[in-house]
Amino acid sequence: MDPGADPGPASAGRGVGPRRFLLFLVRRPGLLTSVLVLVLVVLAAFWPGLFTSQDPLHGVPAENFRSPGGGHWFGTDELGRDVFSRVVHGAQLSLKATLIAVGFAFVVGGLIGLVAGFVGRWVEDVLMRFVDVLLSIPSLFLSLALVTALGYGTVKVAVAVGIASVAGFARVTRAEVLRVRQAVFVEASRSCGARWYSVLGRHVLPNAAGPVIVLATLEFGAAILAVSSLSFLGYGAPPPAPEWGTLISDGRNYLANAWWLTALPGLAIAATGLATNRIARALDGEWSRGR
Repeated sequence: MDPGADPGPASAGRGVGPRRFLLFLVRRPGLLTSVLVLVLVVLAAFWPGLFTSQDPLHGVPAENFRSPGGGHWFGTDELGRDVFSRVVHGAQLSLKATLIAVGFAFVVGGLIGLVAGFVGRWVEDVLMRFVDVLLSIPSLFLSLALVTALGYGTVKVAVAVGIASVAGFARVTRAEVLRVRQAVFVEASRSCGARWYSVLGRHVLPNAAGPVIVLATLEFGAAILAVSSLSFLGYGAPPPAPEWGTLISDGRNYLANAWWLTALPGLAIAATGLATNRIARALDGEWSRGR
């Protein structure tokens, strides 16, 4: 081959992927902002010292009810504690509960849907009737009933929210497994004598995982709201733990003279939920259409 020849379209297309991805983000400032918000929340949850060095549990009574300003970005509460540091450290508790809830629902609901869709017959009927029972109960009411039975605490709240979210994962996983199971390449693999576990691991699972991952991203935002709602009602970590829902509950008694005690933690919850929903929408086919 002539070394000076034109490399051709195959070589020219190399390296376009990162550039195309950056253009995809730049053309969608809302998505870029959502990714940035989620990155900041994750950093605050795992490394709160990057954002504040103040103790979220230590207060200065002489500085109570200070409005947001340079010394205290989110103001102070009734005990003189810095609200910004409490929101930052509260991200760890709220994100921990959310990850446990989504992970529990993803694993349990995914297994139920996988078994129901792949095995079929009476196994599918039994499992899906159980899922229908879960779907017939509003998720927040189901979470409230479960956490009342389990008791107080961040982990118990997370498990209750996770159980209430199992049905959605089971339905989506079953639908995707049924779709992939009838594909031509799966039938060809079976006709070649492939074992069932080989078909399941090499063909069904990889091709059915996409929509379930998108659902997990959507459920992340919904789980934050559910965990915060139960914490608001007093089922989360006991005081003075700065869970986001607890911060809003503590500040509602001072709305007349200290609006920031509820508004700013609520803004953190809303921003995180909206960011995860925007990212889920981008994952749900928007990237494929944008290419």
